[in-house]
Amino acid sequence: MRVHEHTFDAIVVGAGGSGLMAAVYLARQGDVRTAVLSKLYPTRSHTGTAQGGIGAALGNMGEEDHWEWHMFDTVKGSDYLGDQDAIEVMCRESPEVVYELEHMGLPFSRNEEGRIAQRRFGGHTSNYGEAPVRRACYAADRTGHMILQTLYQQSIKNDVQFFDEYQVVDLLIEGGACRGAVALNIATGELHVFRCKALVLATGGYGQVWEITSNAVTLTGDGMFLVARRGVPLEDMEFYQFHPTGIRGMGILITEGVRGEGGILRNHEGERFMERYAPNLKDLASRDVVSRAIYKEIRAGRGIDGKRFVHLDATQLGAEVIETKLPEIADFCRTYLGIDPVTEPIPVQPTAHYAMGGIPTNVNGAVVGMHGEPIRGLYAIGECACVSVHGANRLGTNSLVDLVVFGRRAGLAMADYCRHADLESAGDDPAGPAREELERLWSTAGSDGENAAEIRREMKQVMMDNVSVFRTEELLQEGLAKIAALRERADRIAIDDRSQGFNLDLTDAWETKGMLELAHIMTFCALNRTESRGAHSREDYPDRDDENWLKHTLAVPRDGSIEIGYKPVSITRFEPKERVY
Repeated sequence: MRVHEHTFDAIVVGAGGSGLMAAVYLARQGDVRTAVLSKLYPTRSHTGTAQGGIGAALGNMGEEDHWEWHMFDTVKGSDYLGDQDAIEVMCRESPEVVYELEHMGLPFSRNEEGRIAQRRFGGHTSNYGEAPVRRACYAADRTGHMILQTLYQQSIKNDVQFFDEYQVVDLLIEGGACRGAVALNIATGELHVFRCKALVLATGGYGQVWEITSNAVTLTGDGMFLVARRGVPLEDMEFYQFHPTGIRGMGILITEGVRGEGGILRNHEGERFMERYAPNLKDLASRDVVSRAIYKEIRAGRGIDGKRFVHLDATQLGAEVIETKLPEIADFCRTYLGIDPVTEPIPVQPTAHYAMGGIPTNVNGAVVGMHGEPIRGLYAIGECACVSVHGANRLGTNSLVDLVVFGRRAGLAMADYCRHADLESAGDDPAGPAREELERLWSTAGSDGENAAEIRREMKQVMMDNVSVFRTEELLQEGLAKIAALRERADRIAIDDRSQGFNLDLTDAWETKGMLELAHIMTFCALNRTESRGAHSREDYPDRDDENWLKHTLAVPRDGSIEIGYKPVSITRFEPKERVY
């Protein structure tokens, strides 16, 4: 494989909202040569699918709001596992960043006064839980799409250099420092070495590990896998959010904004069942609460026609609200389901949606090791990172807040680091390990090899059956055994496509092996945490256990098994107490 070399001050891996925000702030400095590597065209990044809104305590709708209330809701939503120092940074800075996006040209929806419009979202309250509040700033139901387009335009304006369809397959980490990355040019099949002073991973989540997911096919956890194989731990991997309203059988997301506008979840009897599970917030309770409620209704035989879904009823909203505030949802329903949400309820079920855990970082995106030691020049932001502001369960709208607040902070921190750091050597043959790995995959061919697509299909089924909304020791042990067997089979994956350019057999095989490693870590961590907290619901340990488990999990692969460590949760303002909805 031919190898090309490039040198930059800063490298951004991933071109979603967090990556582009970091790139804009890096490039604005003027003296930091910046490149973005993305395995797909930037405006196809998964940030573009975020629908309902970005949270900021603006108080634009005639309701009082404060960032401290936003912080309280985030801490409570995290089931008190979120680090409160980081949460304070995010909630305090979110109004400033939202207004900055507006000034960059983001076309927010407007209220009658011409201000940024806001709507209700699950778990957002006024006066520390007293009543629902309108905090979600939105651009119809295409908020993430507009953020992505705006930031891409700003990146082009600021002369960021893009390498589109480049898949990063190795990180150059040596002597406690990151010195660059190795990427496969998908179009040519050639390897490229990118040397740099600082590198930030913004590669998104890993929802493709599950069968029913809202995540695009590109969300395979590449950044998490890349650091884990280099001995960097992953934090709180047992916590994965299932969004309660994915389109039945497909997982395509129906935004929480539908319920924010007044949509109601109903069971087979037509009952508004959330009144029993969350009498105060009802359909706008946190996502883990609503997802579990839906599963309980299905288990009790109250799914629609006895099947594994319920209805999201938006018919009472009227055509004007749906067509103006939720046009993309209306289009999804008509295209994929053949129904009109103006007159018919939407069939929904929980869908694998968001990773609360990931690469451990500080509030400036700098990656830290098992014992808190920094990895010089290495940063992570967005869904692949764990600051941790989401704890055990992410509050709706906070994913977009996370992207732009910590994307900005990482960009500024990296620029400062680059001004004082030297470009370190990456060795004589930095592409060697990646080249050998890819050539091994390429050389395995023929009928005796394993099929990556079949292994991936079986992995998705195992994760859906064994590591989903509800978990038990028996299910998790069974899941670990099945994943171990799949990992062994993955060592024998055969590549049928012998072409060099756009060899998706090759990239799929590489991604499948990485996803199996993440599935192993995630399932092991879920088995290890013997309590229920947020999105981690153990039926054999149904209670939250603050005495033993008010701590973050750190996990790193070691010799075929997983080494577990812990670190304390930062508690500054709000002491843990029972969540009441």
